Amino acid sequence: METQTKRGLLDVCVLAAIKNEDSYGYQIIKDIKPYLEISESTLYPILRRLEENNMLTVRSQEHNGRLRKYYHITDNGIKRLNDFVDEWQEIMSIYQFITREDKQ
Repeated sequence: METQTKRGLLDVCVLAAIKNEDSYGYQIIKDIKPYLEISESTLYPILRRLEENNMLTVRSQEHNGRLRKYYHITDNGIKRLNDFVDEWQEIMSIYQFITREDKQ
């Protein structure tokens, strides 16, 4: 899969993982794992990029004596998810065209 395409899909997956409730890195990995493999070394740069693009915000909260970063999706992040759903319809249409059986 093309790197840019995969990168965009991973971004959307991370946003989807925190869409319904704030979450932290390890939990995000656990939530995504049934669908695709993602490591900490992949996740944290994505989280930083999404924060830089104002698609999520970060807050620190103490948990068991340690600070844990919680990620919250912003309106820009919700917009990106909605845009992805719209784009996906077009991608599926293209996929159907490419994989159609040629009529003889």
